[in-house]
Amino acid sequence: MRPEESGSTVPPLPESGLAAAPGHVLRGMAMGVAEVVPGVSGGTVALVVGVYERLIDGIGHVVTALRLSVTGRVGQAREELRRAHWTTIIPVLAGMVVAVLVAARSLEPLIEDHPVGARAVFFGLVLFSIVVPARMVGRWAPRDVAVALVGAVVAFGLTGLPPADDVEPALAVVVLAAAVAICALVLPGVSGSFLLLTLGLYQPTLSAVNERDLAYLGAFAAGAALGLGLFVRALQVALSRHHALTLALMTGLMAGSLRALWPWQHEDRGLLAPDDGALPMVALAVGAGLVVTAVLLLQARLERRALAAALTTPDRPGS
Repeated sequence: MRPEESGSTVPPLPESGLAAAPGHVLRGMAMGVAEVVPGVSGGTVALVVGVYERLIDGIGHVVTALRLSVTGRVGQAREELRRAHWTTIIPVLAGMVVAVLVAARSLEPLIEDHPVGARAVFFGLVLFSIVVPARMVGRWAPRDVAVALVGAVVAFGLTGLPPADDVEPALAVVVLAAAVAICALVLPGVSGSFLLLTLGLYQPTLSAVNERDLAYLGAFAAGAALGLGLFVRALQVALSRHHALTLALMTGLMAGSLRALWPWQHEDRGLLAPDDGALPMVALAVGAGLVVTAVLLLQARLERRALAAALTTPDRPGS
């Protein structure tokens, strides 16, 4: 696996207790905003700011500890928890929570009052961010292309289904949706909020956050825990054993799901041609895409710098 595919060229940040906490809070805030905005992956931002590997490793220790606790091996579970990089995880999560609350409050009225403009922005974000998983595939083989095309066709068809009646989603549906969306945290290039948007639960989730709907939020938290416990390891195995195919499938799913974000559409999700006010919408989409491009260029620059530093720094004993 090449370094740029795994993100391993970005070295983990050194932990230095309380001194590092403010920086980790800011990194968490950047990830939280990314998770609220469809099309921008919190995993990608984690890679950019250098905490991705440490967070994934910490989550893995927590999941293992929970599994050991259930089987009665409490001592081993405590040891796993001690290895979970809490001086990074806690401030990052605190920053994410603050950012999600603020961003959700700001985005919900924009989506309700300006649906076409909001979809245009999200369309640009997703369209330009497709390059992330596509680039991580590396050299595309014919089977990668075939898998991506299948994923795109499936996503295009599913996002074109007429929406259900405007009712509150069942809590069981919220649990399953959260379990799927949380997987975006461990796969750079895939946005959890975009998955919620595709499933029709993005705006209800924003409303639940803003209205402090404890039943909805509790179901969402339960689904997120379920996803971390069941899917994170599965995704890690898939990326390890079938790295290119997994990312090719994600690329196709993102491309096909752009149908749901086409700015001009009927309430039943039928697509329309651009209207007379299309130029400002195109400008919004391009502007949003350029923001994603700037983030990706920054990420590539940091990766090159880290790789150069790794090549010029001699190995230390015991490292």
